[in-house]
Amino acid sequence: MADTAREPNAQRDRLLEALRAHGMAFAELGRHFGDRMGLHTTDANALVEILSAQDTGHPLTQAGLSQRIGLTPGATSSLLNRLEEAGHVTRARDSADRRVVTLRATDHVEGMLDRFFDPLVDRATTMMSDYSPQTLAEIERFLTGFVAMMDAYRTEG
Repeated sequence: MADTAREPNAQRDRLLEALRAHGMAFAELGRHFGDRMGLHTTDANALVEILSAQDTGHPLTQAGLSQRIGLTPGATSSLLNRLEEAGHVTRARDSADRRVVTLRATDHVEGMLDRFFDPLVDRATTMMSDYSPQTLAEIERFLTGFVAMMDAYRTEG
């Protein structure tokens, strides 16, 4: 009887360890990408965030980037100056509100990201093909809920 009582905790622990391992692997992938591009990890992560937001149709502002990568506004400004001088990003004024400045990755950065991440996306697609759409929907629901829970925890204290 004690073994069945421990199983939910053991499963929870395995899931938490898998999520931790995913976070570590994702961070290491970001470092590897930065090395490949000749950039500091923070700069490479900023580029990924800028392009990801751009791809969803919601380009980041400097303040939004600062929040996403956990830097002060001043440090983010210095980072953006480096990326802009290197030709990796541009700053553009919003046509509706000229006070809003959005960040955009240049085309060559998009190509570099595609060359680096497309093979990984292909591998992920192959790996996910082993799972039913229903199982993938449950995984998506779990991960979305987990991220929301972590965000709520972070903002509480």
